[in-house]
Amino acid sequence: MEGAARGRSDISTRVADGSDLPGVSEMLGAAFREDPLWSWTFSDPERLTVWWRFLIESALRYRFVFVTGDYAAASVWIPPGGSELTEREQERVEPLLQELAGERAPAVMELLERFDDGHPRDRPHYYLSLLGTHPEHRGRGLGMALLAENLASIDEQGMPAYLESSNPENIPRYERLGFERIGEFSTPDGRHTVAAMWREG
Repeated sequence: MEGAARGRSDISTRVADGSDLPGVSEMLGAAFREDPLWSWTFSDPERLTVWWRFLIESALRYRFVFVTGDYAAASVWIPPGGSELTEREQERVEPLLQELAGERAPAVMELLERFDDGHPRDRPHYYLSLLGTHPEHRGRGLGMALLAENLASIDEQGMPAYLESSNPENIPRYERLGFERIGEFSTPDGRHTVAAMWREG
């Protein structure tokens, strides 16, 4: 997808590297500050940013993290055959969540297990781990333009894509780009629902 990130559309997109970790983390922290699911998970936005940084730092090893403009929008992908975290990083999840979520850590762990249980395993695919637009740049279509650009490259490879929508308002946007709902799961208290969505290549 690196070639597509260099100019297939009228937005300026590049592949992120390690130097972009702080900027991408802060931007996605701001983007998800009022997200119904992730504000339930981490009531303190700064702790959500720490969690995103943990995930993004791992994803950067694949060079499938894309940034639009000056951290206006970003997408974080895990390529076919990849994993969101390494085995060593998986061992850090529970202690990190205890630090970030305190007494709510068991509920957050259960939610993450539901993410994992709902993830398709039968076919190789690209996994959209994160997609967000900075609040100051919303309404310009940057996030969907970035996603469309990424998907064009994925289509060239004939590969499917998978994502989870944590905000029901975004589902129609994903559907317009060819994603279909294939399932759903909820938070342990049943207050919020996540849609699992698949797109054929």
